[in-house]
Amino acid sequence: MTEQRIDLGLTSATPASGGCGDGCGCGHAAADPVPNSSSTATDILRVEGMTCAHCVRAVTEELGALDGVDVVDIDLRVGGASLVRISSTGEVGDAEIAAAIDEAGYTLAR
Repeated sequence: MTEQRIDLGLTSATPASGGCGDGCGCGHAAADPVPNSSSTATDILRVEGMTCAHCVRAVTEELGALDGVDVVDIDLRVGGASLVRISSTGEVGDAEIAAAIDEAGYTLAR
């Protein structure tokens, strides 16, 4: 099993030539990391069903649209549960997070 790490912030990234390397041709490039703030809370979730940069983008966009979410960082693990780190400066409810992941088409691992 090949493991691939893709770090995404909520800022725009310039597409890399050749895509993310998993054959999907998405043109993905990792965004520059956003500095952490002392008032930032971080949640780490496990999400199943993600297989490529398109999946990462879909989850990042849904979670990034939630009020209070500043940064979404995903450690893509094809064939297993990907690790999703959410940094927020506001209260983000568990139900909101679960609904956003479901809306993107993926499942929270229990």
